[in-house]
Amino acid sequence: MEFLFFEKELEALSGKIEKIKTQKSPDLEKLNALEKELNAKTKEIYSNLKPVEISAIARHPQRPLASDYINSFVADFQELAGDRRYGDDKAIISGIGKLGNESVAIIAQERGNDIQSRVYRNFGQAKPEGYRKAVRIMKMAEKFDMPVINLIDITGAYPGKESEERGIHEAIAKSIQTTLSIEVPVISVIIGEGGSGGAIAIGAADRVIMLENSIYSVISAEGASAILWKSRDEKETAAEALKFTSKDLKKLGIIDEIVSEGIGGAQRNPQKTIENLRKSLESNLKELNKISRSKIVKKRADKFLDMTI
Repeated sequence: MEFLFFEKELEALSGKIEKIKTQKSPDLEKLNALEKELNAKTKEIYSNLKPVEISAIARHPQRPLASDYINSFVADFQELAGDRRYGDDKAIISGIGKLGNESVAIIAQERGNDIQSRVYRNFGQAKPEGYRKAVRIMKMAEKFDMPVINLIDITGAYPGKESEERGIHEAIAKSIQTTLSIEVPVISVIIGEGGSGGAIAIGAADRVIMLENSIYSVISAEGASAILWKSRDEKETAAEALKFTSKDLKKLGIIDEIVSEGIGGAQRNPQKTIENLRKSLESNLKELNKISRSKIVKKRADKFLDMTI
């Protein structure tokens, strides 16, 4: 387990536990006491997290990725590639499969979990062709009356020269427009970091769900600090001001639901987090399917228009 900057006590306790476990005749009584202490300390720390600490958890390299969720609860997943205009963006996984007994379309932002996969996925930063692929899948889902599930995990759309040349702003705008206008249920889930327009592009959904320790913001705490204070040293102050945690956004009415990750975050409880999200998705789909297709677009538009008033 990779420990974060605020988990020094957990790291020390874990080290002691591992040392006892490697002994030929481990002291089971001491081992049991240390494990209880570790669990209690984990609960204490994770019950009083600061926004800057939640930001670190959201980016933890051992959090489940979009592909982990897809592989765990989307049956018969068939990936569909390409935007039919330029190429295939590996930062976005898209396709169709089954959630329970219902056919669904999946659009997921994927970061990768090691150097090779992160380079392959462009560190999760989508280019114009990625958002045009998302639009293609959403329109296909509408044609075949399939709900759309979007899994969001992105620092922001790719800002490089080729993105500008191929129209990243237009592609994001078109993706937002499509997400708002398709006549099928749309659920978007922030599973890690939801950053800027890159996240909003597939975030304008009937239900917006956040995992407990994810973040959703127009800019990172580090970015805001660099702009306002000309240094990243004020990132904690910026994190407090941005109100990007799931609890803050639920209070503000920006998101609809928070999914529990369990004590210690999704990186320590991947299967529990995945199962909790599966249950949430199935429950929300059941509710959304009760709304007529003719009314669902208006309800979705009204939801986001109300946020601007």
